[in-house]
Amino acid sequence: MCHAPGSCGSTSALNRPVGSLLPLRQFPGTVGQVTAPPSTTGARHVSLRGGVYADSVKLMQVSRDVGARDGVSAVLVAMATPLNLELAAGMGLAPDGDPAPDQLLVAIAATDDDVLAEAVAAVDAALAARERSTGPAQAIPARTIGAGLDALATDGPALAIVSVPGQYAVAEAADAIAAGRSVLVFSDGVPVEHEVALKRAAHDAGVLVMGPDCGTAIVSGVALGFANVVRRGPVGLVAASGTGAQQVSCLLDMAGVGVSHVLGVGGRDLSEAVGGLATLDALAALDADPATERVLLVSKPPAPSVAEAVRRAADGLSVPVRSAALSAETPDLTAAVEALLADLGAEVPQWPSRRGDGTAAGPGAVLKGLYSGGTLADEAMLLAAPVLGDIRSNTPLRPELDLGTDLSARGSVVIDFGDDALTAGRAHPMIDPTLRLEALAGVAASGEPAVLLMDVVLGHGADPDPAAALVPALTAAREAAETPLPVVVALIGTEADPQGWGRQADALAAAGAVVFASNAQATRHALDLLGAVS
Repeated sequence: MCHAPGSCGSTSALNRPVGSLLPLRQFPGTVGQVTAPPSTTGARHVSLRGGVYADSVKLMQVSRDVGARDGVSAVLVAMATPLNLELAAGMGLAPDGDPAPDQLLVAIAATDDDVLAEAVAAVDAALAARERSTGPAQAIPARTIGAGLDALATDGPALAIVSVPGQYAVAEAADAIAAGRSVLVFSDGVPVEHEVALKRAAHDAGVLVMGPDCGTAIVSGVALGFANVVRRGPVGLVAASGTGAQQVSCLLDMAGVGVSHVLGVGGRDLSEAVGGLATLDALAALDADPATERVLLVSKPPAPSVAEAVRRAADGLSVPVRSAALSAETPDLTAAVEALLADLGAEVPQWPSRRGDGTAAGPGAVLKGLYSGGTLADEAMLLAAPVLGDIRSNTPLRPELDLGTDLSARGSVVIDFGDDALTAGRAHPMIDPTLRLEALAGVAASGEPAVLLMDVVLGHGADPDPAAALVPALTAAREAAETPLPVVVALIGTEADPQGWGRQADALAAAGAVVFASNAQATRHALDLLGAVS
């Protein structure tokens, strides 16, 4: 089905070689914020503003800058989504009335009226700031994918990037498909029926839709979204998982093996509802790519019927395809990489690690997993559940284990802070660690003995120095905890990443954390600390 006039072509397979896909334009989203510690005294300002938008990173930076001013005790500059309203209420800065999610919430607490007035003025100035050119007059940039494509030659870039709120993403992606371009839809919040329509239209037009909610891709060496600096090589990845693709590509890089392309397809692509539409097209594209000698399919647990359809399609390709789709019956991601290395005749290295201070868990300790990557959280639960029993989560392995928004639940818990419900109106936790740091403090304050298991994901788009925020928080949490609090970190990245794997690992280990390049190894070590047999 086609939702955009002229977007349905007559071809039945991807007709552009994958190596020709290059980025066109990225449009910023309209969400984001960061919070400071709550305040209960002094002057306060709470306002809602309509028609004011900024992307998540911009709002986060505004909040951080204003929150660092002397006398400012709390700041929340954010879209008025339910989650952000809940945060504002917890800070004692809830707005009156019935806010709409497309309104901007500005909530500030300060020591006195003068400081408050200056803080509000600083927010206003930051939101009003616009880049100004000092050179000759420049053309007004295109505001839509369609307008941008109209200004380009027909043989221009073959890939468009869409990063706007989900309700607007479909129209932009449809315009790209109509113009014969593949599209990476970074946006989440796109209804599944619209995803299916876009992918069917793309298939008919001979192009590829990556996403929605595609956070990671590497096309012809160009990193898009959250991606790591990895070497070029013969392995193509098809990934219904962003952090899963990052884990696999980083381990391959550490083993001296590079990737040809990483084609993200969105986390729902292998669901029953979507049926693997983009996965099948991505496999066909890599099969036709002369730079790709092996393909690895990376995914959270897929729908069984879709997994079988993809397997049958893969068996008919000329390029060998190995699956790294997670399930209770299949190997973890690290084991899948090691099997692929064996296929290639490459040596499996000893994956890097740092040993920290060796803190032991207290009696009766439970597992507390605080993750930014959904696939890494799933992998941890799949490894831990057979030895710990039921693990509750906001993204559980079974529906009856869903803890909803109760992020402070007792017992063994794994939280995916990158889940859509926790990123609506917020920057992703790989950019803004606020919610996860609050949860870390909560684990320490609960009095419940625990082993803390976390991921830290490096690369383009991520926090430029995650250890700078995490190390003080870990130190404070371990000092505040009533019982010893061992910390195990899965550090996903490479030495060539801007943050540097070794630099981050050393900083985290100096704070007492045990650090692994492999999430599976990190999880097994956490189980060992709990006295479980993995």
